[in-house]
Amino acid sequence: MMVGDRHDESRYLPIGEHGLIGDLRTVALVGTNGTIDWYCCPRFDSPSVFASLLDADKGGSFELTADTPARTKQFYFPDTNVLITRFFAEDGVGEIQDYMPIPENSREADRHRMIRRVSCVRGALPFRAQMAPRFDYARQAHTVHLAGERATFASPSFTLALTASVPLETDGQDVRAWFKLHEGEFAVFALDHVAPGVEPRGCPISEAESEFAATVSYWRHWLSASRYRGRWREVVHRSALTLKLLTYAPTGGIVAAPTTSLPEQMHGERNWDYRYVWIRDAAFCVYALLRLGFTEEAEAFMGFLSERVPLDDGGLTGPLQIMYGIDGRRDLPEQELSHLAGYRGSSPVRIGNGAAEQLQLDIYGALIDSIYLYNKWGEPIASDRWDQLCRLVDWVCENWDRPDEGIWETRGGRKDFVYSRLMCWVAIERAMRVATQRGLPADMRRWRECRDAIYRQIMRRGWSADLQAFVQHFDDDVLDASVLMMPLAKFVSPTDPKWLSTLDALGDQLVSDSLVYRYDPERSPDGLQGMEGTFSICSFWYVEALARAGRLDDARLAFEKMLTYANHLGLYAEEIGHTGEQLGNFPQAITHLALISAAVNLDHALG
Repeated sequence: MMVGDRHDESRYLPIGEHGLIGDLRTVALVGTNGTIDWYCCPRFDSPSVFASLLDADKGGSFELTADTPARTKQFYFPDTNVLITRFFAEDGVGEIQDYMPIPENSREADRHRMIRRVSCVRGALPFRAQMAPRFDYARQAHTVHLAGERATFASPSFTLALTASVPLETDGQDVRAWFKLHEGEFAVFALDHVAPGVEPRGCPISEAESEFAATVSYWRHWLSASRYRGRWREVVHRSALTLKLLTYAPTGGIVAAPTTSLPEQMHGERNWDYRYVWIRDAAFCVYALLRLGFTEEAEAFMGFLSERVPLDDGGLTGPLQIMYGIDGRRDLPEQELSHLAGYRGSSPVRIGNGAAEQLQLDIYGALIDSIYLYNKWGEPIASDRWDQLCRLVDWVCENWDRPDEGIWETRGGRKDFVYSRLMCWVAIERAMRVATQRGLPADMRRWRECRDAIYRQIMRRGWSADLQAFVQHFDDDVLDASVLMMPLAKFVSPTDPKWLSTLDALGDQLVSDSLVYRYDPERSPDGLQGMEGTFSICSFWYVEALARAGRLDDARLAFEKMLTYANHLGLYAEEIGHTGEQLGNFPQAITHLALISAAVNLDHALG
């Protein structure tokens, strides 16, 4: 392939043609062709080692495939995050088992071992492998040292070791292997991060088998804590397993998605880095985890919020940022990597996220709602934390009536978004509930006055008599799917006539075959060029709003349709494109959280 042909789209799998493996510190995306084309190590937010997902020529990858024409299928080993990719060829059937053992101690955690176990299950098949790392987003050169069964890749800042049970060859930059397996035979590739105190070690076939058994056992034991026994057990449990994969175990933070710059519109500019912890996800996360029975994970996430998100450190955008690093850091400078072509040539490729500096008032409601839920179903709030929360609510009382960038992180100037006001109402209302339930001291008179003022303002200025619907921002006639949260947040009754009229308007203007658009960028300019797909989180909110409104047949049909838009493994990116393709960063945590919430509430409504 010529260098000038960097944007050949045929060299990129569709976004949805991927599965996910991980070790609760980072993940790798494995394509249905057997190629690992996205891997950051040692953390979610580390520079990439493999990034051919963002540049097929420069990004780097770990190819492992049948060396003969073959059909492929991919599935998860039942009730686990062990990924199986199968190859169906004329002369046989083979498969790759991809998994990352879950570490039992800190030293093994630093290894970040990735095992690729290849077998022939019928007949005989030739295979080929190519390990081609490109360190630091393909900005650092590296050397290769090949000694026997081990190849060591060393860059100035990072070293990886690949051990294999088959002979390896090198051209000085990459390592390759060609081998043939007969029925019942195995080959193993193991990739280790070489760090101080962590020496590379071999991975014989017997050890790979025991690691496989231990990894399967870990995931099945973890999933056994689930209390969900409803109609959609398989998809709910896959969502739960995915959320666990997106958890950074050392802190309890959950990344919004493990990728960066996968486009919301091909060749548009809506490409963002999602490898951080969004405060907005907090309430959804705690609600979903607790409803399923995963109390330790909910507790760990609350620990992240408590220990790494200070509530009294005011700044230009208030005490909270909208997002934090997985270690709690606040500084997330945004930059473009112009040397990478982008997915299918759809640049820019960005790392960091400038939206961290925006004012988004809805996050205060999300945070306090999560504290309310955890206080109700988990552990009672501590006295020191209550004092911090009171200061936070006082700040909301002083600042709720400000324009902001809103939930969708628009870059077209601040506006009086209805959703932001709604969640400020939630912040105050939930704090009042906690104070009442626990008999805690609070300035209830002031809080009540502010809460009621927000309610009246939304009812007066957030309602359009022409549209007969609640709208995106005050004094305008633009619809926005974020108002689907109104009944979910208990701001309005799900059968209130104004709400039912809003639900009808949203269904008429923003819903397409159960898929929900956030808003119409042509009618509501957001400072960015181009259109986008439907937002899957909004589609699941729509299901839940229909269920709560008593429209159970419509809700169930919409939910079942949404399930058909998942990828072959039950995973969702941020958006769904015009022809049903996955768009945006993949997989997205909050979409799977919304799926769980919709399934639980639809189950309850159906009885």
